[in-house]
Amino acid sequence: MLSLNTVCPYYTMFPLEFPLRRLAYAQKDEWVLDPFCGRGTTLFAARLRGLRCVGIDSNPIAAAIAAAKLADPTPDAIIERAGDIIASAGEPVEVPHGVFWRMCFNPTTLRDICVLREHFIRSCSTDEDVALRALMLGILHGPKHKTAPTYLSNQMPRTYATKPDAAIRFWEKQRLTRPPAVDVLDVISRRARYTFAATPPATGGEVHLGDARRANRLLSRERRFSWVITSPPYFGMRTYRPDQWLRNWFLGGEPRVDYAQEGQLAHHADKFADELAAVWRAVARRCHDGARLIVRFGYLPSIPVDVRAMLRSSLEKADAGWRITRWVDAGSSSNGKRQSRQFGRCTEDAACEIDAYARLEA
Repeated sequence: MLSLNTVCPYYTMFPLEFPLRRLAYAQKDEWVLDPFCGRGTTLFAARLRGLRCVGIDSNPIAAAIAAAKLADPTPDAIIERAGDIIASAGEPVEVPHGVFWRMCFNPTTLRDICVLREHFIRSCSTDEDVALRALMLGILHGPKHKTAPTYLSNQMPRTYATKPDAAIRFWEKQRLTRPPAVDVLDVISRRARYTFAATPPATGGEVHLGDARRANRLLSRERRFSWVITSPPYFGMRTYRPDQWLRNWFLGGEPRVDYAQEGQLAHHADKFADELAAVWRAVARRCHDGARLIVRFGYLPSIPVDVRAMLRSSLEKADAGWRITRWVDAGSSSNGKRQSRQFGRCTEDAACEIDAYARLEA
């Protein structure tokens, strides 16, 4: 049942146990919100608890992955849908060219990838399409195996996409300049049967691709949230978009690395707190009085800041009624599952992550 949570590797996530344990106290009629939903871990936890939920994220890759956590198709329906799209399409309109693309994907594999890409750019509304799109993001690139291929690319990390020049140098050095032909439908079939073999009962919800600072405009006026469980972008983390450039291309972006920062929170300390305050303010407008806000927040070890002071400042600047009830030092954990472990090593005397608990007293 938990395999759905791994539909696509995405390194900025907190462990499932974090929202799952907090939502053990939620009532069945309460709604859950994550304004920085990332790959949808909070949404999946809400689904496991039988709760309805909504996520917001400004990153199209994150929004696409998170949306799949709420989908409820069967593996056979996903496989049939993929086969129909590939079989019924003619040649794709756009196929990227150049050394990188020639070394990254076999021509027949790239053709099918482009067919599916163009389909999802035109339309992606059914549960089968939403699930298939997320599966494709998950298998688009990754390591080669001696057994049946699990990913569609030449040798590459599965969590992030290597930049073109670095990838070419690696493939040439390793004499991997001829990518193998990978049967796209076969990989989809195996991954679908694993990921969607057993899923929790659907509970309802939605994911918005948008700016959380405008959450009150994105969210229905008729709906009120009782729980907000989230993890904002870690201070100093600016590589979400360029690290996911290949997946971004699959979703309709340009076939190149995108270093733009539009729609992202500013990473100057004072400005960051101001923009985070705008999120807490907008979220409060769509919450019940007494709503719980639980935030996991941190920084990159290379850019140490006082995360407690920064988060406290953002909640005070929001002036929306959020009252901090307690702090928990998440940086003292050594289980290896914290987000900061993905970026670097935490020292014993410096907490990389902290959890803040607050209630809305409007």
